Amino acid sequence: MKRQKRDRVSRAFSRGYHAGLSGKSQDLCPFDALDHRASWINGWREGRTDHLHGYRGIASIQHLKV
Repeated sequence: MKRQKRDRVSRAFSRGYHAGLSGKSQDLCPFDALDHRASWINGWREGRTDHLHGYRGIASIQHLKV
C-alpha cells in the first residue's frame, strides 16, 4: 500500500517554516493560490520567530507542526 501524501496546505506551511528558519525573505513565497500562500507565510512567520529565538537544527524540529 502506498503512503499517502500530506495535503498541500501542510506542505506549504512546512516549506515556509524552513524558509523562515533559514532566514530567507518572505518575498520568496513560491505559491500563487491564496490558501497555500497564507499557509506558507504563517509557517514563515513561525520559522522566523524560532530563528530569532535561536532555535536551530534539532531544537527547531520540536516547534514544527506535523
